[in-house]
Amino acid sequence: MYRAIAANKRNTVFIMMVFVLLVAVIAWAVSYYYGNTTISFWVIGVALIYALIQYFAASRLALSVTGAQEIQKSDNPRLYRIVENLSITLGLPMPKVYIIPDPAPNAMATGRNPKTASVAATSGILDIMNDRELEAVLAHEMGHVQNYDIRVSMIAFGLVSVISLITDIAFRMFFFGNRRNNNDNQNPIVLIVGIALIILAPIIAAMIQLAISRQREYLADASGVMTTRDTEGLVSALEKLEQFGRPMQKQNSSTAHLFFNSPLQPGFFANLFSTHPPLEARIARLKSNEGRF
Repeated sequence: MYRAIAANKRNTVFIMMVFVLLVAVIAWAVSYYYGNTTISFWVIGVALIYALIQYFAASRLALSVTGAQEIQKSDNPRLYRIVENLSITLGLPMPKVYIIPDPAPNAMATGRNPKTASVAATSGILDIMNDRELEAVLAHEMGHVQNYDIRVSMIAFGLVSVISLITDIAFRMFFFGNRRNNNDNQNPIVLIVGIALIILAPIIAAMIQLAISRQREYLADASGVMTTRDTEGLVSALEKLEQFGRPMQKQNSSTAHLFFNSPLQPGFFANLFSTHPPLEARIARLKSNEGRF
């Protein structure tokens, strides 16, 4: 378990380096096209500022787009007490608790670190889950908080947004901008490769984000079971989602990786680029590792 957490942290550092490399490649391609190296510094500077803004604002934005409403213990004692008990068990600060008014059964965790964490559950999951299953789901979400997955998710979300922004700007500069320094000595092959990398950068960034999310879902499942010592509770919750799961009313692909189960409409491309492993795969992994927990 702890080896898996350490390995994920190392992989995260590597993945973030890949994001930085993608930004640098886009900056180089634009500066090469215009024959002006200072452009690359401007691109990287804007990207860093935008990523920083996203890092601090993304959590509030994610809760806002789902329509989440913060509650106190008196508003929903059942949900609040489960989160409170899990926080005490894990020795973590009490996160803010939200309810998302949506009939689709789901839950999410977000924030930059355990001190700024928020946990949310939909009205749908509160309706269909018994206390044992709900505790298992929320232990999974608290596992994301404990393992600092929420920070990684915020960083990945910010960097994917940055790459999407600067690739959009780069395309506009290539096709609508005027080159002030026309350099006839430019190698056309290098230029074509640079443009191709700009086209592929958002796809590569999205695939990296998917890889981060899928692996961390498995780790959060394991963390949740380690907390509750109840593999069957989480398996039962996942099986219930197989039966009653549905897309959320307010779907947003940019926040899909934050949820317990994919909130998006199922389909070929949705499954291909899903931020979550299949429910049956998660159930199978839990059952095969039950003795280890």
